[in-house]
Amino acid sequence: MISGAVRDELITRYGEPHRRYHTMTHIEDCLAQVAASTDFSDEDRSLMDAAIWFHDAIYDATRHDNEAESAKLAVERLSAAGAEQAFIHEVSRLILLTAGHSVAPDDAIGARLVSIDLSILGASPERYDAYAAAIRYEYGHVPEPLYRAGRAAVLGRFLESGRLFADPVWAERFEAPARANLSREIAALTA
Repeated sequence: MISGAVRDELITRYGEPHRRYHTMTHIEDCLAQVAASTDFSDEDRSLMDAAIWFHDAIYDATRHDNEAESAKLAVERLSAAGAEQAFIHEVSRLILLTAGHSVAPDDAIGARLVSIDLSILGASPERYDAYAAAIRYEYGHVPEPLYRAGRAAVLGRFLESGRLFADPVWAERFEAPARANLSREIAALTA
């Protein structure tokens, strides 16, 4: 569904110099998790692949509308490619879910997408630390004391949530290490 020209455009976007985490490495990791999911129909896999390719296409840490703008870009490019309206609408909806990472209880595909997007939280401590450093780089415009307080608050809200991963398979695999990583980063930020 994503043409070579659009794929090239997205690869260029993910290579922008202000990015350190929201890069092709993140997209490739997410796509690999979709590829490893054996419970998807072909249609669901196509939706997930498209949503992942576009979900961080627009990324600027000084803005608060990245997901909305990424969804808008997806609608434009998929419409130009002749995709069906229902497909375009669902890809857009999935992208918008990544803004808050919360889904309705019966939204299995949405739960999988947001869980895949957050899976870095449950990575090994070394990989998580590299992610945290990359996020700090992307927020380099924020003075250190403000960044530390803001990041600790965001991570604290994650910890206070009932469950970090909406998909039960991802929750079983990543919940405990994610909570350990978040707690460790909060301790470092508030020390």
